[in-house]
Order: sequence, then C-alpha cells, then structure tokens
Amino acid sequence: MPSTIPHRTLGKTGERVSAIGVGGWHLALPGVSEPLAIRIVRTAIDRGITFLDNCWDYNDGRSERRMGKALRDGYRQKAFLMTKIDGRSHAAATRQLHESLKRLKTDCIDLVQHHEILRYEDPYRVFDEKGANRALEDARKAGKLRYIGFTGHKDPHIHLLTLDVARQHGFEFDTVQMPLNLMDAHFRSFGALVLPELVKRGIGVLGMKPIANGIILKSKTVSAIDCLRYALSLPTSVVITGIDSMKVLNQAIKLAETFRPLTDIERVELLARTRDAAMGGQYEPFKTSSIFDGTAEHPEWLGDEPLRLQQLMP
Repeated sequence: MPSTIPHRTLGKTGERVSAIGVGGWHLALPGVSEPLAIRIVRTAIDRGITFLDNCWDYNDGRSERRMGKALRDGYRQKAFLMTKIDGRSHAAATRQLHESLKRLKTDCIDLVQHHEILRYEDPYRVFDEKGANRALEDARKAGKLRYIGFTGHKDPHIHLLTLDVARQHGFEFDTVQMPLNLMDAHFRSFGALVLPELVKRGIGVLGMKPIANGIILKSKTVSAIDCLRYALSLPTSVVITGIDSMKVLNQAIKLAETFRPLTDIERVELLARTRDAAMGGQYEPFKTSSIFDGTAEHPEWLGDEPLRLQQLMP
C-alpha cells in the first residue's frame, strides 16, 4: 500500500522528504533495546518516513551504530540520512565525520550539520580558514556527504549571526535545524526571528523539539497531538520527533497521515493556552540552562581553538 505520509521539499536542494522525521537520540536511551531501535527505524521507513536524524555524540555513538544496522538490507537506499558533528576545527570535524560514516555503514551521508551552534563564537570557529566547514566542504567534494547545515537550540540571534557569517564567507547553508514548538512562539522565538529568514532564502527548515522530550506536556496546557500539529503547520521541511516505542511511532505516523494544518482560529487558541506557561522559558530548558548542551560538558569535542587565535595569546 503506498504511503500517505506527506512529503515536502527540502529548501533549494529540491529533495523530497517526509514531513515527519525520526529523531536519533531516543534510539539508544535506557529502555530502548537494539532490536527495538532497529524495528522502529525499519517500520518508519516501511510506512513512508524517509528522514532520519542522528548525531556523532548521541549516546556515545550507539544511536548511529543502531541506525547503521537498521539501514542494512536495502533500507539505506530508501532513507534520507542526516547526522551532525560537534567539531569546530578541520581536524576534529574530519575525524568525527569519518567515525559517523563507519558507524552508519555508508559511503555517503545525505546531510551533515554542525551541531550545537550555541555560542556567539561558534560560527567564527566553524568558518575559520582551518575550521569545520572547510572540512565538510572537502568531504562533499570527495563524495562523502551531499548537503551541509547547522543546528542549535539556545538563541535565535546566534542562528541569525551564523547565517550572516556564512554569507560573509560566500557560503549558503542547505538546511537549518531549530526548536519550533508552541512554547517557542512566546519566548526567545526561533519561529518569529529565524523561520522567515530561512523561508526567504530557500533554506530547508528542520523543526525539532516539537514536544521538548515531553517537557511541554508537563505544562498541562496542550497535548502531544496539539504540539505536533502546530509544528507541522509551520513552513517546515521536516519536523523531527523523538520515538522510543512502537506506540509513539504509530501515533506520529497516524498524525502525519491524517494531518490537516491548523486553522487560524485553532492556532490562536493554542497560542493563548500556552502563553502564560511559556513566558519564562520554564518548558524550554534547552534555551535557559546547559542541561541539553553536550558540548558544554565535553568541550574537547570541539577541537583546538584556531591557530590564529592561539598565536595572539601571551
């Protein structure tokens, strides 16, 4: 039976990808066995979800290794595979990319993104002469990846700066990943500040944290279905959601298959319900704390500071 999950265009790349994507972090959480993770990925693909998210650092590499096993037996050819690297230097980025290729058991990754662009200095390190973006461009020329993007969850102004620094270096990202949810609409909003810029430039929009790992539900203002419908109603290419059980996968698939955009009245009503809870950022701790910042706990992942800066130090 042909899939009825809607597909959308990934910005200027022209790629068609499923409107819902499988988040990689959840695939190796405690309580998620390897056989279950493989079943989740393969069932998602069988039922029409093509976009797969992952990262070099997720669960010490277990998420990528499990996804690599799931993509055997012809599944790799059916998926649009994305992963992320934390390295800011050319050397660190190159090493992490090669590790991801090995774990994912593929010669070429469809999309590789600079992960956790959280600090104002990050874009400058990425676009240093010997920075991570040069490493990804070199890898693209070598056929090891197809598209380049970046992610971050801290501050929309850092996203805008990263886009500007890239343009100063004559580079345009293919994709940008960011939190897009009902709480974000009210607080330090990526949806208000970054989303219009991406749409204007034709950059693929990857929405993440639509339910914020369940944290938004603790506000008792909206349901998981409300959260996903809101994110899917935005001009996103993909909404990436964490899936740690077949029940959650089936819920996401059913929502995608029956999706209808929010009406203006529905959107206004949902935003009114979440406004007070959202204002202090309590339900988006990835913006207001370092709890979700893996690179804050592991600065060694970023690699050495640029040599030009080291030479300025006394």
